[in-house]
Amino acid sequence: MEVKDLKVSIAPQEVLELVWQQVSNAISAQFLDKYILETEQGTVAMGLFEKYYVRSSNRATLTVLATDFDGVTHVHLAAGGGGQGAIFRFDWGAGGNFVELAENALRQYMLE
Repeated sequence: MEVKDLKVSIAPQEVLELVWQQVSNAISAQFLDKYILETEQGTVAMGLFEKYYVRSSNRATLTVLATDFDGVTHVHLAAGGGGQGAIFRFDWGAGGNFVELAENALRQYMLE
């Protein structure tokens, strides 16, 4: 499992759109689900993506969670499910690659 936290200068909904634009360029990628909740305190946007990785002979998932409760959009990226076997769960770098795809989509908007 690969996890990364970022701060970006765009709205949570835009985070999901940009990540999907980047991920959809890859073969066998799907946007499985999204959930957006707008409140007086800010917005929560969650996206779930899936992609097949030949190197691990399995599908990996990427969960993107973006919130802007304090005026800055915080993004949490978590990839998993790309491992082979019931015991070792070694994914041959598929999770890291999936997180990297999302991170690259947001790179120009990153803060800090």
